[in-house]
Amino acid sequence: MTNKLFVTSLPYTVTDPELLAHFESVGDVLSARVVFDKDTGRSKGFGFVEMATPELARRAIDTLNEAPLAGRNLIVKVSEPPASRAPRPASRRF
Repeated sequence: MTNKLFVTSLPYTVTDPELLAHFESVGDVLSARVVFDKDTGRSKGFGFVEMATPELARRAIDTLNEAPLAGRNLIVKVSEPPASRAPRPASRRF
């Protein structure tokens, strides 16, 4: 098992330090990052947390999945590598 977690159903007001503090209740956290929209600067409602060990990642899933944070129940699961995408076709300008 990997030690990187995907966290969704985040309240839009949660910041990186708040996410970090929430997961530190389980153990050592290497990083915590909320994903923001580039155009609006608003949270997309999900993020990634990297725990120090796979065992801590498993404990975080067991402890924090469906647990409340700022009024919403989080969904915590193992982060999957991004799926490979087909190359985009070149845009045509007329």
